[in-house]
Amino acid sequence: MLGDRIRKLRKQKKLTLEALAGQGLTKGMLSLIENNKAQPSMESLAYIAKGLGVEVTDLLEEVSTLELREVLEKAEQLYNEKKEKATDKYKQLLTLLEPYIKNLPQGYEAARLLDIYSRSLYEEKRSGWEELSNQAATMYDKMNVTANRAQIAIFRSMVKFIEHDYSNALEILLSERTEIESNHVYIDPMTQVDLDYSEAILHFAVGDFETASHVMENALIFSKKHRIFYRADDLYRIGAGQAMMFRDKEKREHYLRKLKQYGDFAEDTLSILVHDLLIAMTLIAEDKEYANAIEILDHYLAHPQEEEVVESLYTMEKGKALYGLGEFAEAIRQFEKVETPSTTHHPFDLSLFYVRYSYKALCHLELGEKEKALQSAEMAVKNFENIPSLPFKEFAIETYNAILDKVNPVQS
Repeated sequence: MLGDRIRKLRKQKKLTLEALAGQGLTKGMLSLIENNKAQPSMESLAYIAKGLGVEVTDLLEEVSTLELREVLEKAEQLYNEKKEKATDKYKQLLTLLEPYIKNLPQGYEAARLLDIYSRSLYEEKRSGWEELSNQAATMYDKMNVTANRAQIAIFRSMVKFIEHDYSNALEILLSERTEIESNHVYIDPMTQVDLDYSEAILHFAVGDFETASHVMENALIFSKKHRIFYRADDLYRIGAGQAMMFRDKEKREHYLRKLKQYGDFAEDTLSILVHDLLIAMTLIAEDKEYANAIEILDHYLAHPQEEEVVESLYTMEKGKALYGLGEFAEAIRQFEKVETPSTTHHPFDLSLFYVRYSYKALCHLELGEKEKALQSAEMAVKNFENIPSLPFKEFAIETYNAILDKVNPVQS
């Protein structure tokens, strides 16, 4: 109620009744107003608002803009916390924001709170997030807040991406991007690159490598033209990974060089580690320089310094190198240390993990363990079922057929 809002704001400003009442009101009248026992005239309300440093509309609204800003500041801080540090942050956000959601006015603060609340509902697997996301998107559209509107489009597509429904993810992004470009006069460069990056990875995910490369290369040209380095490392990693998988030596060397330059310039550990990982992968897959690859991999594995996903990939590549050296039992031990991370969803990345079962199968075969070899080979093929046609998938199928021939030549 009005009185409650006045009292709350007064206490937030650390003002006494006397100080706020000043010369324009009596302390007694202000007390009655705060206790909702008297209604102030518009003149008195304007006087109180001026004393509180807010607009009259802030006092008349169900939730004041000032209060929303304070809540939003807390929400943003919590939302941007790393999940490892705040494991229940989405539950906390729902508790914080729930009292405000039904009575939000128009404005940026309201739209952003709806946005965060809808994402928290999704993360907690609760219904209703789509409707609130739509409301936030409509508000961003009306205010022409393009960056936030684009992030909603990307978020919605990533929901399907995480479900490994890559075609729908791409369809959602392209549809929403068209809508944004039609309704928003200006798209800032960082938002443009964000949309390009998301579109590129989704084209790669559905197996449209030509379009993906075109979008990615245009994004890099655009970034260079506007002198922004945002997403440059992500784009270089995609380019290098794709070139490595399809054995395009010229492009691989180009993107690896760019990735190394970026890592050194920005002192970005992840970029340097991915560069070194791809170098090791090339030494294993193409040059057969297994010992040199192990030297690179062990240098990192002795002192892991990045997220778990990177360590797993290094461990797996070490297993491949050991297989190449004929150390089959030790290779199997390395592969068994690796699990496909729950945060990995892109077909390229999943392929890097799934192929370990094929190599494990080959190791078992070399050790004379034919049944184990067939089981591992079958696991690889099963995991690759919903993955687009990639070299690793083809390798898994070829490995399975070769092992099947040796285990049961009559049936094959």
